[in-house]
Amino acid sequence: MTRDIGSSAGRSDALLSRLQLFGMRLGLDRIRRLLDALDRPHLAVPVVLVAGTNGKGSTAALLASISQAAGYRTGLYTSPHLESPTERLAINQRPIPDRQLAEYLDRAIESAANLGSEPPTYFEALTVAAFLYFRDQNADLSIMEVGLGGRLDATNVSEPILSLITSISLDHEAHLGDSLEAIAGEKCGIMRRGTPVIAWPETPALESLLQQIASDKGAPLVLANVSDTSAPGRSNADGQHLQLQTQRQLYDLKLYLPGAHQARNTCLAVCAAEVLAANGWPAFDARAITTGIAKCRWPGRLEWIHLGDGRRVLLDVAHNRAGIEALVSYVSGLDHRPSLLFGALEEKTIDATLPRLSEAVGSVVLTRPRNTRAAHPERWRPFFTNSTTLEPDPSRALELALDQTDNTLLVCGSTYLVGEIRRLLRERAG
Repeated sequence: MTRDIGSSAGRSDALLSRLQLFGMRLGLDRIRRLLDALDRPHLAVPVVLVAGTNGKGSTAALLASISQAAGYRTGLYTSPHLESPTERLAINQRPIPDRQLAEYLDRAIESAANLGSEPPTYFEALTVAAFLYFRDQNADLSIMEVGLGGRLDATNVSEPILSLITSISLDHEAHLGDSLEAIAGEKCGIMRRGTPVIAWPETPALESLLQQIASDKGAPLVLANVSDTSAPGRSNADGQHLQLQTQRQLYDLKLYLPGAHQARNTCLAVCAAEVLAANGWPAFDARAITTGIAKCRWPGRLEWIHLGDGRRVLLDVAHNRAGIEALVSYVSGLDHRPSLLFGALEEKTIDATLPRLSEAVGSVVLTRPRNTRAAHPERWRPFFTNSTTLEPDPSRALELALDQTDNTLLVCGSTYLVGEIRRLLRERAG
């Protein structure tokens, strides 16, 4: 199963651009009122809710692929998108048509107006659209990625049958807190009394914290990194083989997604499938797990693109400290130092990590993603000791970077930049 990428921007993108003017407002009261007025679609389809700092999109995609292989009609809601907002809502990995998404967004905006309420935010409107779409499409199960945090995220109006918490690290400190403990507390807001939760704490302190919060909430906690052990083989552009021993059985998996961190995400997804199988979803069996993992594709995450002239582009949406560390670990295993095209948002607190990225690459082109919150490339220049070129326009920056590339060009720093470069490369290929 290959995940499709949405087409170019349409009416839904125009509607969302208008909603973006209202900014971000965390909280559940507005979206609850809106969903109540729309006959509570968030309660119509069973939900698996996925929170975390890094890996939640990959974990959600892996579990959705397993679910589809099991024969369940599966909704997948993720964020952000690479090229089109239609990518965020999918049934059996096929993005929602733009026309249909626009209709759902219209309904969300109109319902808010009828309630005498302010318009929904960008993310609230998309979340409402996802609930409506999955209900109307008669989905058996929906896998929903939390947008920001967990406790006050719009997706948390659902009543999940299972919650997953991927790795936790510092990101979005202005909204979630400036310590791992504070951020973990926000992520754990998706826990429910009596509902199983699967987590991957990467330190003893986080493990103790998650156990305490789960105990206080009465949520049965499974620690995936304790019950499951993984032994990845050599990871390359074709993915990796992974042996995974769970409490149920040993799996020999072909995982298309490269990178050691994807072994962790796979472990979470497999553990989730086993928990679902034990709780009334019997088709989540070994065959579905093996098939679903092998068929999962997740664009923009260590995605290799061959240019046809012997050169390659490596796209990765690493945009925070932990993500960049994982990327550096992967790139350091290559037999050469790739050139780099980098751009990020002003708010990102990644200064301390960039010197390590600088050591792992050759020549550097710094650019500016097409986003109002993007930093000018001069912002990042002090952290790169390599031969560095500044070009704010991403299209021109790509051409400059390719001119400096003999083997591999690495593109990272912002999801917005990766999506733009991915589109430009497709257009370039004709």
